[in-house]
Amino acid sequence: MKSNKERVYKMSFASVYPHYIAKAEKKGRTKADVDEIVFWLTGYDAVALQQHIDNKTNFKDFFAQAQLHPNAAKITGVICGYRIVEIEDEVMQRVRYLDKLIDELAKGKAMEKILRK
Repeated sequence: MKSNKERVYKMSFASVYPHYIAKAEKKGRTKADVDEIVFWLTGYDAVALQQHIDNKTNFKDFFAQAQLHPNAAKITGVICGYRIVEIEDEVMQRVRYLDKLIDELAKGKAMEKILRK
């Protein structure tokens, strides 16, 4: 998995972000919904998020600079064939947290449930 991990680390958040939005919009959700999830998980606001997009920050740095939400540990389940709680690499786990939340959004889950309130 090392090569896959390094590939994900080097990917820019900006290159994946439009895919998150497209996935959400295909299911009747909005960019605002995606942003709310990103803000909740990372602690970023709109200005900080836009800076990361403009700077093409890679996933490793994107999550290294984030203030992860205290309830992020409540994100469980399987994503991309991996059980989230079993992912030992911190950055990879955070990337999978975001993937899982976007999946839940696309599946029509209520925002209160997605944001583990």
